[in-house]
Amino acid sequence: MTATPSTTVANFRDLGGTPLPGGRTVRPGLALRSGQLDRLDLAVDPAVAAFGIRTVIDFRTAAERADHPDRIPEGVRVLVSDVLADRVRSAGVPAAAQLKDLLADPVVAQRELGGGRVRELFRQTYRSFVSSASGQAAYRTLLTELADPASGPVLFHCTAGKDRTGWAATVVLALLGADEETLTAEYLSVGPAVRQAFAPLIEGFAASGGDPEIALSLVGVFPDYLGAALDEVGVRFGSMEKYVREGLGVPDETVEALRDHLIA
Repeated sequence: MTATPSTTVANFRDLGGTPLPGGRTVRPGLALRSGQLDRLDLAVDPAVAAFGIRTVIDFRTAAERADHPDRIPEGVRVLVSDVLADRVRSAGVPAAAQLKDLLADPVVAQRELGGGRVRELFRQTYRSFVSSASGQAAYRTLLTELADPASGPVLFHCTAGKDRTGWAATVVLALLGADEETLTAEYLSVGPAVRQAFAPLIEGFAASGGDPEIALSLVGVFPDYLGAALDEVGVRFGSMEKYVREGLGVPDETVEALRDHLIA
């Protein structure tokens, strides 16, 4: 559970070292998370280059990918797994996918997200990670790839690396046996890095008269966001194991392979 001092990738973290019951840990260097890779440059970023990434899983929408295309090193396989595809089609682009646009216009932000609406929108979006077909397909891809030693090291990411990616990390660590405290700590740990990455936008938003609470709700990670997804798992499936088996359609043998591969 370590932040890596990448110079070209925001919010780059290795899940390796995360504590698990019985004195075990997540094996380092195999399951990596981050924000978008539009500035990735291995020639000047030895911290990332050292991992020898083989597979990148991109959770972003088509619009996000078009606006900020990933810079992918030669030989690295890319799997596009748009978590929000169904939600975009049914409800427009959710806040998780348009942080920069919303922070650029305080008037629009207040109209669309003021009065606590932003927090509710994020909770709904987190529930969709669990319940939507596109979310289930994306996280099924993630677990399948992480279970296959030939795919690794695997880097999974969205734009800020906090919401879609945060839920991905939660599912992986929960399957490996991490307790609730550890899951929450990993989820919340990216907060400072995300706030730093969006600091100029937040400052500009506030200077233009924007409500700071809206900005903080947009760029932050909060227990009630994660709690909404966990509650959706409980209501729909009863447990994380059943969510993975029945919701994601990941067979037991793949889960066991994931554990064998990632638990040290």
